[in-house]
Amino acid sequence: MLRPSLRARTAALLAALALGATPLVGLTGLASPASSQPADRDAVHQAPDKAPDKAPAAAPAVARKDPRKTRGLFVDRRMPVFGQGSRYTKIAGKSQALWLGIEYYPTDRVRAVVEEYVGMAAEARKTPVLVVYSIPDRDCDQHSAGGAADGAAYRVWVKQVAAGVKGSKPLLVLEPDAIPFIGDPGCEDVADRVSLLRFAVKKLSTAGAWVYLDAGHSDWRPYDGRALLLKQAGVALARGIATNVSNFRSLRDELAYGAQLRADLAGLGVTGVKQVVDTSRNGAADPVAGDVINPTWARVGRAPKLVFDGALDGRLWVKHPGESDGPVNGGPGSGQWCDLLADRLLGLGESPTC
Repeated sequence: MLRPSLRARTAALLAALALGATPLVGLTGLASPASSQPADRDAVHQAPDKAPDKAPAAAPAVARKDPRKTRGLFVDRRMPVFGQGSRYTKIAGKSQALWLGIEYYPTDRVRAVVEEYVGMAAEARKTPVLVVYSIPDRDCDQHSAGGAADGAAYRVWVKQVAAGVKGSKPLLVLEPDAIPFIGDPGCEDVADRVSLLRFAVKKLSTAGAWVYLDAGHSDWRPYDGRALLLKQAGVALARGIATNVSNFRSLRDELAYGAQLRADLAGLGVTGVKQVVDTSRNGAADPVAGDVINPTWARVGRAPKLVFDGALDGRLWVKHPGESDGPVNGGPGSGQWCDLLADRLLGLGESPTC
């Protein structure tokens, strides 16, 4: 995830949204994403000046405890790290997210992929983690360019993902970078982007996923207007937010950032927002601001675990440690495994190449 160079027009875009530009509501063998990887809601509230959206159907008054509250996270032994040998068991033994992108799991295949994946997790009595990463103009012309060709294609693809999710209970991180990139010169059609996010939140939440809208990270500034964008994108209908996806900020800083966003959202009439934090590469004591493409100082962070501690639902490994952010600092193309990068993260003697 790149930290964008924001422009003054961000404020104008956000003001336009606030004044009425409200978005329309409208495997065998896993591929390594060609992308940078870089709860039931306890309460759902809408601002009183706007009619609330129809939320997913409430659970019966007497219902079983949601299995996500008691099960551990699913470890998929077909992830790329499992082909790299015993040197990387500290990475391989941890739960990591399955990234879904339209380029490698197209519309006619993605439903089957999701059904197989959540089925494997259910058989293991564990909770799977998915990432939906296909919004058009995905990262605004950065290292992970791509996504669906247009909004219509995205909606059809998301419907297939939702069909695969139906009947299961995964965690799902929705569209890393999509909201925090708004304001970057490469990002256009802001209202359309937010509308597509809102559509995806509704479809995927109704299907049974706990959806966490990506909210950037604590060093991705300015924060001004981000809560409004999250509200516009339907965070009140999601489980909450995901932060630090594919980045390197400390858990402490991310929790403080999440608290600030929750306070800002509460001021907009949205409460009950939960948080997950990507800790896959945030083990370094002093991350360097702006150095985000395979930084040489990065280290693996705390192991993924669901904790349900106040607003924090848990720590996740959303980014796959050892997979490249892009062809910088010795890394290959985005999403490819690299021994050199994994060695750095683990503090081992570095392999000479990938």
